[in-house]
Amino acid sequence: MLKSTLLKATQAGAKVLQEYFNGTFTISHKSTVNDLVTEADKKAEAAIIQAIQADYPDHQILSEEIGSISTGSSVKWIIDPIDGTVNFAHGIPICCVSIGVEQDGEMILGAVYNPLMNELFFAQKGFGATLNDQRISVSSKTSFANACLVTGFAYQYEQSAMKPLAVLERFILQGLPVRRLGSAALDLCWVAAGRFDGFWEGHLNAWDSAAGYLIVQEAGGKVTDFSGKAYSPYQKQIVATNGFIHNDLLKEINSI
Repeated sequence: MLKSTLLKATQAGAKVLQEYFNGTFTISHKSTVNDLVTEADKKAEAAIIQAIQADYPDHQILSEEIGSISTGSSVKWIIDPIDGTVNFAHGIPICCVSIGVEQDGEMILGAVYNPLMNELFFAQKGFGATLNDQRISVSSKTSFANACLVTGFAYQYEQSAMKPLAVLERFILQGLPVRRLGSAALDLCWVAAGRFDGFWEGHLNAWDSAAGYLIVQEAGGKVTDFSGKAYSPYQKQIVATNGFIHNDLLKEINSI
């Protein structure tokens, strides 16, 4: 039942994303001029929460725009109605709905859906990860020198716990390809699908990574914080890789 509700809620949010994409909508600013929230974010969030509460009115919710709805339930839905809002606002089709389901402090389900590319990533703890119902796995690349990486930067650069440009420069000087998609949820899913070999970022919120990190793990990858300890979506720092290059990536990040 949780899975069917998750997929229903994901589709509800994606429908709003599709309706507004490349259309007309209001845009507001949050922490900085480029930290955006759109009319579509709020309507997608409302549609997602309505779909969840229709089945589970007593469950907890943590969502990017409305914050936390606390109850006595052991189940929490962690929601990003549109991850990649800046991309969405500029008509760039790299954005998605991301929803993770946590039970007793453990992530058990995750869905990330980019309807503009018709890609639905899904994972259930212990049952693997899929893209459009086909099993996916991380890459098998073992050489860090041949890795393809992806990262993201905080809007509040001066508050970052690391020096992201220094790390980026280090990789560029080594000739490594590094991309920035603008959606942490999709960065993680693309690691899970083997498109990227590794991802790191130093300033995330729970809704950015809750679903994606489970998808990476269930695809056979490894996810930690910058110190190499087990990852929690309530941490700011994340490193997600195919596992083979994980220690190399951590070493490079921590050498700055």
